[in-house]
Amino acid sequence: MGLIDFVVNAGKKLFGVSEAEAAVTTDPDVLAKRATALENEIRSLGLTVDGLKIKVEGDTAHVHGTAANQETREKVVLALGNVEGIAKVNDGMQVASASAESRFYTVQKGDTLSKIAKDMYGDAGKYPQIFEANKPMLAHPDKIYPGQKLRIPA
Repeated sequence: MGLIDFVVNAGKKLFGVSEAEAAVTTDPDVLAKRATALENEIRSLGLTVDGLKIKVEGDTAHVHGTAANQETREKVVLALGNVEGIAKVNDGMQVASASAESRFYTVQKGDTLSKIAKDMYGDAGKYPQIFEANKPMLAHPDKIYPGQKLRIPA
């Protein structure tokens, strides 16, 4: 998948600092703590990656390891990128079982999963597919925010 861009000032607050503070540090101890926080977030979501290793450089998270499938790989990338202070995810993961990649969509102001489903699939009633594809990062279909990136399965 390579390098994926995200909105740096949108997302889950894991680092306990403002977006500006999160992006500017070069302190290796702080960056190591952020990498550990991101690894813990992936585990807390139940996303399993063999040999998971994350390194943070500025506002970029570099992730390595082997995911069981493409879906898990994409969810890991989205979980990392949808953290405030992370603007890019450099995906160096492998997959044990290859399959087609999903599309990604960045939520805009006024979007709902139904509206996104209508735009992507031509059917607003297919919003549950998008919701399911983004679990466990999404806990409720009405809880999306501008700047959030979502998986849109084929």
